[in-house]
Amino acid sequence: MKLHQWIKSPKGYVAISMAAYLLIASVWLHDMIGIINGLVAVSVTLAVDILCCYFERRKRIMPDGAVITGIIISLILGTNTSWFVVAATAAGSILLKHLFVHNNKPIFNPAALGLLLSILFFQTGQSWWGAFADLPSWSVIFLLIGGYLVVNRVNKYPQIFAFFGTFFILLFLMGHYKVGDAFDALRSPFINATLFFGFFMLTDPPTSPAKVKDQIIFGILTALTGAVVYGLFGGLMYLFIGLLVGNLYHFLNTRASKSVSKGARSNPKKTAYSRRLYE
Repeated sequence: MKLHQWIKSPKGYVAISMAAYLLIASVWLHDMIGIINGLVAVSVTLAVDILCCYFERRKRIMPDGAVITGIIISLILGTNTSWFVVAATAAGSILLKHLFVHNNKPIFNPAALGLLLSILFFQTGQSWWGAFADLPSWSVIFLLIGGYLVVNRVNKYPQIFAFFGTFFILLFLMGHYKVGDAFDALRSPFINATLFFGFFMLTDPPTSPAKVKDQIIFGILTALTGAVVYGLFGGLMYLFIGLLVGNLYHFLNTRASKSVSKGARSNPKKTAYSRRLYE
């Protein structure tokens, strides 16, 4: 794939958006540690992904997804996170991406799975500084512009509207009935995290559905799980747990659909007879 073709691809849109956010937030905050963490994370994800592809004897190695995973990890982890933890989180994300595979596609969003495990193993904090959580509230317009470009490119509007609509309605109801700290999730940095998560992690093409009906179910399921986890336990894991549940639904749904198609092809007489019954 040529450079101008890659730039117009969904991965090209996301990678350019992530790199732009890394630069904007670092310059604005006068803190270059985020860029250093980004270089560490991307270097590790690239190296681990290429090694895994080599051992899997893949004919075509295109580690652009690994670059995106590395940048997302560095944008979410706090800039005070040690380089070792950043590197371990990045390496774990790519290893798990190659471990949980179906039809050569990852089952779970690599960044979400790696960040979830980094909380459990390293007790890492998350500032979502790359989502402009530490900047003036009007800077959220950068998220909206980048989010619109990516969602429009991957054609995930049903999924996004289902997710944001369900999530914010549930938070409003939880806040009204005083369940957990629901209204805190509508303030910075949580609202920045939700927008960043919805636009750039939820829409990952390999781990999310393409059909409209499946996109709506995926978005609602992710939002419902995340909101319930937040209401019951709070903390920082709710978005990642929600997405992993959505990824699992997508995997099981895809597997079930292919089993039905395979069964129909193996018994065409039965399929034709079934069709006549309904005609």
